[in-house]
Amino acid sequence: MSQHHHHHDSAHVDWAEMAALLERQAEIESPLYAEAADWLATLVPAVGVRRILDVGSGPGVLTSLLAEAFPAAEAVAVDGTAPLLERARARAEARGLGDRVSTLHAELPGAIGDLGEADLIWAGNSLHHIGDQRAALAAFAGRLRPGGLMVLIEGGLPGRHLPWNQGIGRPGLEARLDALNAEWFGQMRAALPDVKEEVDDWRALLLAAGLTPAGTRTFLADAPAPVSPVVREQVVAHFERQSSAYGEHLADDDRAALDRLLDPAEPLSLHRREDLFRLAARTVHTARKG
Repeated sequence: MSQHHHHHDSAHVDWAEMAALLERQAEIESPLYAEAADWLATLVPAVGVRRILDVGSGPGVLTSLLAEAFPAAEAVAVDGTAPLLERARARAEARGLGDRVSTLHAELPGAIGDLGEADLIWAGNSLHHIGDQRAALAAFAGRLRPGGLMVLIEGGLPGRHLPWNQGIGRPGLEARLDALNAEWFGQMRAALPDVKEEVDDWRALLLAAGLTPAGTRTFLADAPAPVSPVVREQVVAHFERQSSAYGEHLADDDRAALDRLLDPAEPLSLHRREDLFRLAARTVHTARKG
């Protein structure tokens, strides 16, 4: 799922709204993830993949996609938020996958030992929400069957949606928002239980977990201008979240620019401009057991 998604203060989250946002974003990126899943099927024999854990599944868009990519597998959506798992179940049933997709409500990392064995463990932007990433990876490795594959989606590139000079305020607004997101991300990590300071060397961490790296690839989500209404709606939602998260930390001119971008009456707003696009890169790290 997206960079740093839904683990904000649960007390203030409207889960139905958040589920819809997470679902739309994952749907928009489905071609990227389908391409990644096709690649994974070359790393492990598809018929040998009987059980998949989608760790930090959210509303389960990718759980269903993985079940489709590995037709012999049972896929399990694992998340700590029950309303998102309800969406995962409904989605699987709507896609005719109800018999092969199940859900498991589990608080990680504590419940890793209760997840059962798997031939493929997919952790999509979820490991960075765990304080001790090294210990969690070792625990996940312990759940893998011999020949099984650990798949981490971590890193990639921040998304881009607007030209550098977008005609409102100072150019380079998205880069300044990225800097605030990086600050927020550091604070989020620092507040996690049992947090360990760790270099994000995913290959080294996979090796430390006793696994054999099986390759790293980056996949592109590329929706060029002019975008579809669905993508436009998703980009607007992205900037609304940025505005509420970082608005007070922006310089006055940037805050004013963001307000104008979000104003439907503004000709250069996100709602109306023709040069809006969506470009993101997701990096997939893999390692095999035994």
